Amino acid sequence: MGRRVVITGLGVISPVGNDVSTFWKNLTEGVCGIDYIKKFPAEDLPVKVAGEIKDFNPADYGIPASISRKGDKFTLYAMAAANQAMSYAGDLGIAPERLGVYIGSGIGGMRTFIKEVENLNENGAQWVSPLFIPNMISNIASGNVAIAHNARGICLPIVTACATGTHSIGEAFHAIKHGYADAIIAGGAEAAHEPLSIGGFANSKALSKSEDPLKASLPFHPQRQGFVIAEGAGIVVLEEYENALKRGAKIYAEVCGYGNTCDAYHYTAPRPDASTAANAFKAALDEAGYQPQDTVHINAHGTGTPMNDKTETLAIKLAMGEEGARKAAICSTKSMTGHMLGAAGGVELVATALAVKNGIVPPTIGLDETDPECDLDYTPLKAKELDITLALSSSLGFGGHNAVVAIRKV
Repeated sequence: MGRRVVITGLGVISPVGNDVSTFWKNLTEGVCGIDYIKKFPAEDLPVKVAGEIKDFNPADYGIPASISRKGDKFTLYAMAAANQAMSYAGDLGIAPERLGVYIGSGIGGMRTFIKEVENLNENGAQWVSPLFIPNMISNIASGNVAIAHNARGICLPIVTACATGTHSIGEAFHAIKHGYADAIIAGGAEAAHEPLSIGGFANSKALSKSEDPLKASLPFHPQRQGFVIAEGAGIVVLEEYENALKRGAKIYAEVCGYGNTCDAYHYTAPRPDASTAANAFKAALDEAGYQPQDTVHINAHGTGTPMNDKTETLAIKLAMGEEGARKAAICSTKSMTGHMLGAAGGVELVATALAVKNGIVPPTIGLDETDPECDLDYTPLKAKELDITLALSSSLGFGGHNAVVAIRKV
């Protein structure tokens, strides 16, 4: 049976808000965080828009200047979101050896990598920073968060491309469920919004080339043409239920299911029959005890790429059956945030927990037309109230990585 696991802390850095309340308000109001690229010249780039983080000051989140001066942005985003989440959670009342950290990044320190390659080419190897490797590696966000919160227990940074955040939370859920920790700070962080990565994604035909920020990220739309690259971090504090109950913690939702499969098909394209993604959905639903009478909400991966959206639609139908799929209230918050890569699953699980807690499904903005291959209820244009009993957050990453986390109202 295992122990029950609940969410007691939330933290987010995103294109629609750098704190939980602003993030949630903007999501439910359908505010688009995608805009023209401002952080570097974009005249010669194949895309002109992105989901950039605005007005971010590490000091506002208690990050020491000694770290903010040297650390890569993805680490600073992770620390800021983790500090928020731990502030929401309060005093966990557990030994440091029972507190873990599962924070991953799909790409890691891209800015650090670019900066030190330029340094190498201009000045030679002797001038490459001794902090190059520690600031670049994808596990360093977890390491820094563990140091900041004296988390001496299990620490497992996961790298599964766009599924990173969801896998991190799902694996953390199972670790607490089976007794390996009493609480885990879990999620994902990403700051790969750079000309180099934009060039790579655009040349692989993954990015939307729309120059209208409001029409660039169009999940499930017949005119969708790719995702919009974004940056940020989403972190939750997962905690064993009895410990949370004993200390009177505020509980946002119960984590109750997790699915993890691989397409084993292609390094970027999803398996066309959606069978393996469906198996991830089904595993999460089965562990969560899904019943036909459940009122289901799904925060879909919903990237806005032609293949992802129709394949994910098919996966939901295969996992839930045609009738169950048509009753589900689905959305893609990427229509507002863009795609935060390894951070996406963490940010979207925060949104999913808030949807369950507040009884509101965020909208998929821009969805003013219907695609025959995407024919479910994607909550077009406006948020809606719904008494959600079971919610899923899904992520599907390059390499064929599929991850789904299920949560319930407590």
